[in-house]
Amino acid sequence: MPASIYLSLVFHNHQPVGQFDFVNEHAAQVAYEPFVALMEQHPSIKCGIHFTGSLLDYLLEHQQPLLDRIRALAERGQLEVLAGGYYEPILITLPDEDKLGQMRKLVATVEDVFGIRPRGMWLAERVWEPHLVRPIAQAGIEYVIIDDTHFEAVGYNKEQELFGYFVSEEQGYTVRVFPTLSYLRYAIPWDTIPNLTDWLREQAAAPLPNFQPKLAFMGDDGEKFGVWPGTYEHNWGEGQYMEELFTMLEENSDWITTVRPMDYIDQYPALGRVYLPTASYFEMGQWSLPADRFRELKRIKAEFQNQDRDDVLRYLRGSIWRNFMVKYDEVNHMHKRMLMVAEKVHAMPDGGDRDQALDLLWKAQANDAYWHGLFGGVYLFNFRVANYANLIEAEALAEGTAAPLRVQAFDFTKDSTNEIVLSGAPLNAIWKPNVGGMMLELDHRPLRYNILNIMTRHEEGYHDEIREAAQAGLIVTPEMEADGVDFENRDAVRAKEAGIEQYLIYDWHRRGAFIDHFLREDVDLQAMFRAFYGEQGDFVNLPYEYAIDEAGDRVQVTLHRDGHVWVGARHVPVRVTKRFSFRRGAEAFECVYSVRNLSDQAADVRFAVELASGFDGGQVLDLCWLTVNDGAERLPLAGVLEHHGVTQHTSVTTIRHLALTTELDQPCTLWTFPLDTVTNSEAGYERGYQGTVYVHVWPAHLEAGGEWQVSIIQRVSAYNE
Repeated sequence: MPASIYLSLVFHNHQPVGQFDFVNEHAAQVAYEPFVALMEQHPSIKCGIHFTGSLLDYLLEHQQPLLDRIRALAERGQLEVLAGGYYEPILITLPDEDKLGQMRKLVATVEDVFGIRPRGMWLAERVWEPHLVRPIAQAGIEYVIIDDTHFEAVGYNKEQELFGYFVSEEQGYTVRVFPTLSYLRYAIPWDTIPNLTDWLREQAAAPLPNFQPKLAFMGDDGEKFGVWPGTYEHNWGEGQYMEELFTMLEENSDWITTVRPMDYIDQYPALGRVYLPTASYFEMGQWSLPADRFRELKRIKAEFQNQDRDDVLRYLRGSIWRNFMVKYDEVNHMHKRMLMVAEKVHAMPDGGDRDQALDLLWKAQANDAYWHGLFGGVYLFNFRVANYANLIEAEALAEGTAAPLRVQAFDFTKDSTNEIVLSGAPLNAIWKPNVGGMMLELDHRPLRYNILNIMTRHEEGYHDEIREAAQAGLIVTPEMEADGVDFENRDAVRAKEAGIEQYLIYDWHRRGAFIDHFLREDVDLQAMFRAFYGEQGDFVNLPYEYAIDEAGDRVQVTLHRDGHVWVGARHVPVRVTKRFSFRRGAEAFECVYSVRNLSDQAADVRFAVELASGFDGGQVLDLCWLTVNDGAERLPLAGVLEHHGVTQHTSVTTIRHLALTTELDQPCTLWTFPLDTVTNSEAGYERGYQGTVYVHVWPAHLEAGGEWQVSIIQRVSAYNE
């Protein structure tokens, strides 16, 4: 008989806050239910399972019989159910009280739904910082699962020294830490069952120094077993991988013992103490780097892999998760908005409103919209919409319906410069004086919607792959595959449409609203759309001074900058002033612009004001559209369009039942274009609509010391057909 070994398999199941119901339903059908059925058919196999709270909420409403079956497996000791942060937050980013609140909520829910008090937890994206030991222990959780790469960073040999669990400590608090082994995460379900069996036999034959049985531990995504492309057939269809795996484990139960993590803890001590560094898995560290450093690290890793230099690779890593808040201003903005709302919610008196606001806040901490790898993340519009909706509603509960208009200037984004934050029903607004005096957020509280929920077009490190494939003629579209192109045998790249490389456009400034341009005469719509044009002024992303005036139910925010505009060979001093007026209870506000010539000579300039809107589904004309002036024609928000003599335009979303109307007292030329980003998906690279830009262009003649003005009124209203 070969030496024995323990095997612990933990399956992590997650669907984000804001996920579409049809996606949840599909995942339940092709991954979660088949796994439960497999466990029922193999009662001697023991595993662990984790459901995030956002997924549990869906299952409780739509899949109660499935949860009842899981409870039965738990009650008979076959399945251990783990906890974590309820809405799958990146714990390190939360206020301490929210770390504890999220974990305690899922602990209580798991105990209520499955009849077992969870002792372990899943750590979202395995984003670890040493201080987490304390709040995890305070939440009553005994163990956490972390990647073996975290251990490699402090000198452990993952091939030999990680067959068990360790104990980590912070301020006297302790938590057990299970390393999930890279080999098992890749081998199951991709390697053959005989190869996996041979590996387990080799590990069992080399006992630990203390001669206790080894534990081979795997924690991985449950969606890998049915949801990912091709995995349903591989695992449950003709491939029958999971049935073959469980049958092998049963047939070799004389030396392979499947075990729940909590049972192994009860039987065997830790392998020792460990103090792990700030880290996540390798790919996360690479994704959080700027695009050029992403490519550099990718090249270096490939170079050392080709040389079989594991002695170097084990110490190779990218940045830390927090760098996403540097890489994407939009992520940082959402995070700091969350912190601001958290402060208001935690100040509420105990009671039902506070409980409701806390849960909304926790939903808004769901991790999926706060970072980006190769897929989705912050680029998925519906996740951003859900986070902002929950933040806006939580804030409304915290402030109450009778809250006055309130405006403050403070360092909202935590970059050492002040932002201006206005709150109060029915509109919230945030400006960034230090960057063009632009407006970064405009919330309509009654409909819980951030109208400026848009994304700047960022360069991503993986975009080179698209360019190189396009140059080599190796972009493969669904139409080409349908025509018989052999994708599997070519060094090709999948894309959902031909010519996708044309949409690799990068903005040189952050997108927002009330951004001020002085354009060269040859700048046209296409140049503006492609962000490659002649900017004659120094106003777009440079500092403005500001003043705030509060008078009863009215607030005025005034921003101005004394800059320069090139007019031919002359560098003309110009002052741009924009004065915003809000009134309590009003669903509209006015911005009055003045452009003053500070020189002693007349000047002709081409002045433009950039506005924006972010409506999810804006690429679908049946769901969202634009009308211009009094025209009845519904125009696409995703169109690259030019209109002349415009004094009014309205953008409508039937999904959010909202209309945004912009009124101008000076007719303009209007350019509209979409913010399209290119990201990967399970079916290949695809365009993603991230909002619409509206550029209002006026020719302005400025006498020496003279001034030109325009009034812009924006009105937000409910829309019902």
